[in-house]
Amino acid sequence: MEQGLGFAHFVGNTDTVGKIVLALLLLLSLASWYLIFTKALANWLDKKRTNDFLEIFWQQDTLESIAATVKKEGRQNAFADLVSQALSAVHNGNSRGLQKLAAAGGMAEFLTRVLRNGIEQESARSEHGLTVLASAGSAAPYIGLFGTVWAIYHALVQIGLSGQGTLDKVAGPVGEALIMTALGLAVAIPAVLAFNAFNRRNRLWLAKLDGFAHDLYVLFSVGDEKQGQPS
Repeated sequence: MEQGLGFAHFVGNTDTVGKIVLALLLLLSLASWYLIFTKALANWLDKKRTNDFLEIFWQQDTLESIAATVKKEGRQNAFADLVSQALSAVHNGNSRGLQKLAAAGGMAEFLTRVLRNGIEQESARSEHGLTVLASAGSAAPYIGLFGTVWAIYHALVQIGLSGQGTLDKVAGPVGEALIMTALGLAVAIPAVLAFNAFNRRNRLWLAKLDGFAHDLYVLFSVGDEKQGQPS
């Protein structure tokens, strides 16, 4: 049997179509792993910053102290950003009245729309990159399978032209062609697992944000009249 069969031998003997398939799989793999690492890091930082912010937030006694806390801490996470938007809505409603079209329906309805818009913005932001992971997870196996079929066809044509159809001449090229399928699965499996993990995280994250938005609605629409509204 021919010696030196393997991935390097396969790449060296594949044609242009095979090289294009390999390049596509490589690009999908690089994009997937880049998104996996960057989104995992971003999610970890968001969780840490949010926990720190909420711990400080719920220690405040008045709406004015909440406004001062948000101004000091900045809008470093979705929860702080939601508080900032709610504060801005209440401030504008109190200082300028409810004459604008955006505030039609009263302060409670205006605040509800502001909070819902903030949640939708965070939902869109959290889904960034998931389309690439989903595409890699669904398309990579088929790209690899196409590469395998093409490589087997190419190998069988070469074997037929050589006139040597014995098992030792067929097994090597066909076995090498199956590398394409393995590569497609190697690209797809991490992408699918990461996609499912990020989707679950987003569901829990947005559910927590939605509950926090309800708390903000109660604080800012009802609040404690003795403490006054934030300036």
